[in-house]
Amino acid sequence: MDRQDPYLRVLCVNVFVRDLDRSLRFYVDQLGFGVVIDENYESGGRWVAVAPPDGNTVLALVTPKRKSEEYKLIGRCRHAVLVTEDVMAKFEEWQKRGVRFHHPPQTTLWGGIFTRFEDLDGNSFSLVGRDDFVREIEAERRAAAEKLEAERRLAQELHIAKQVQAKLFPQTLPQLRTLEYAGICVPAREVGGDYYDFLNLGRERLGLVIGDTSGKGIGAALLMANLQANLRSQSAIALDQPQRFLRSVNQLFYENTTDSAYATLFFAEYNDEARRMRYVNCGHYPPLLLRSDNTLERLDSTSTVLGLFPEWDCSVADLQLFPGDTLALYTDGITDLFNDGGEDFGEERLIEALRRHRDRPSRSMIAAIVDEVWQFSPHEHEQHDDITLIVAKCGGN
Repeated sequence: MDRQDPYLRVLCVNVFVRDLDRSLRFYVDQLGFGVVIDENYESGGRWVAVAPPDGNTVLALVTPKRKSEEYKLIGRCRHAVLVTEDVMAKFEEWQKRGVRFHHPPQTTLWGGIFTRFEDLDGNSFSLVGRDDFVREIEAERRAAAEKLEAERRLAQELHIAKQVQAKLFPQTLPQLRTLEYAGICVPAREVGGDYYDFLNLGRERLGLVIGDTSGKGIGAALLMANLQANLRSQSAIALDQPQRFLRSVNQLFYENTTDSAYATLFFAEYNDEARRMRYVNCGHYPPLLLRSDNTLERLDSTSTVLGLFPEWDCSVADLQLFPGDTLALYTDGITDLFNDGGEDFGEERLIEALRRHRDRPSRSMIAAIVDEVWQFSPHEHEQHDDITLIVAKCGGN
C-alpha cells in the first residue's frame, strides 16, 4: 500500500571552504560539531562532513578546484540557520573560542533572538532562538530522555530475566555409572523458549528432558518457565507412571497458558543398572541414536505436542543402550540455522558431526558440534532460534 505523508527532513547542506583541515578544526573545536565522516578515496578526493550535537542535519565541507564555478561559492553561504534554546549562552561560549560574530544577540519583531557569525572562509550562519523553539527542543529532550530510560530499564529487566532463566537449567548433574552426559542452551535473544533438564528420579534412574516452546523472546521464556515448573513438580510419579506424569504436565500446561501456546517435548527415563531407556516423544525433533557400530536410529514421535488439547495421551517406547552408543537430543535452532547461500545446517550435517566427534567426552563433543554450527553460519548472521543440545554416551563393559 502507498505510504501517506512519508518522512522527510534535510540531510545535508554543502559549505564550500578553502582548507578542509583548517575548517574541520573550526567546526569541531570552536562550534562543538561532531565529525560524521572523513574519508579519502582512491581517486584522490576526500569527503568530510560534520553535524551539530543532535545530528539531524549534516554540513558537507567541500574544497572545490580553483577556477571552477564552485570555487566562486566559497564564503557565499548566507542562509544556513542554527537554532538553540539559549542564544546568549551559545554566543558567549563561541565568542570565547574565537568565533567572529557580526553583532551581539538582538531581539526581533517576530519575538525571537538572533545573531550571525562567520566561519574561516566568510560563510555566514544565523543563530536563532524563540520560545516555541525552546519548547520544541525541551520536548524532544524529554522524549529522548524517556526513551533512553525505558531502554535502560528494559535492558536491566532482560539481564535479570536472563540470570533467572539460567537458574532454571540444571545446576548439578546426577552421577551415573553407565551414562556420561551434558547439555547446553544458547538463546537467540537475552532469554528464550528452549528447555533441557536432567531429573533425578531415584532408584538409579535419570530423566532426560528437552523441549521447545512456541514463540520467541520473553513470551517463550515464560512458557519455558511454566513447563519447567510443571515437569519438576510432577516428576515424583514419572518413574512408576510416565504416562500419568506427562498427562498431568499437559493438563497443567494447557490450563495455565493461552489457547495457542504449546511445547514439543522429549522425555526419557534411563535405568543406570540395566542401560534401558523408556521414552515419550511429544512432537519433538527425533533424537539421534548413534550405535557403536555406526548405525543410526531415530526416536520418532509417540504423541502430539503438549498444551493444545485438554484430553491428551501418549505411548511409551523403550530401547536398550550398549557401551559405545551415543544419544543426541536437539532443537531446531541447530538444524534450521542457515549459511550465506540460504542452506540449512540440517540433520545430515549434525549426524556427520556426531560421527566425527563421537570419541570425545559429552561436554567436549557438544562444544565441537556447536563450533561447527557457528562456522557454518558465521556470527554476523542473526541467530533466529535458540540452540539446545544434549549428548549422552553409554559406557561401561
